[in-house]
Amino acid sequence: MRLRVLAVGQRMPAWVEDGVAEYSRRMPKEYAVEWVDIAPAKRGNGSPQRYREKEGEVILSRLAKTDHLVALDVSGSTISTEKISDRFDQWQMQGQHVSIVIGGPDGLDAAVLQRATEQWSFGRITLPHPLVRIILAEQLYRAWSVQAGHPYHRGN
Repeated sequence: MRLRVLAVGQRMPAWVEDGVAEYSRRMPKEYAVEWVDIAPAKRGNGSPQRYREKEGEVILSRLAKTDHLVALDVSGSTISTEKISDRFDQWQMQGQHVSIVIGGPDGLDAAVLQRATEQWSFGRITLPHPLVRIILAEQLYRAWSVQAGHPYHRGN
């Protein structure tokens, strides 16, 4: 299983880089996460839809046809740590290459959402995209800890 996160945005603040690095460092080698920055579309006189389209083109170009794509989107299905852990089991058993995508400030293009096999939401609140990176990194680590019976996760 290969696990990648494609995230629109560059030059994250140090606290974001540190948070993502900390949880990534904790992951075992078989669950190593590759983080790929996608340059945001240059903002100017265009529309948010056009920015999403430009970013979507780059995201889609970075995927293999066989990648299992998970899109993080506020309108997606609310996901739990346990569900992510279950998905890890399935992906690993099937030997899937998985890409999880975090959109830019204007969200994800419809073409990316259509290409996605799954759409997850961390809830109906609006989160800043840098913070989503840390939350995702922590949840991936926590999901692994559930699967491994590691004491980090103390949920019911």
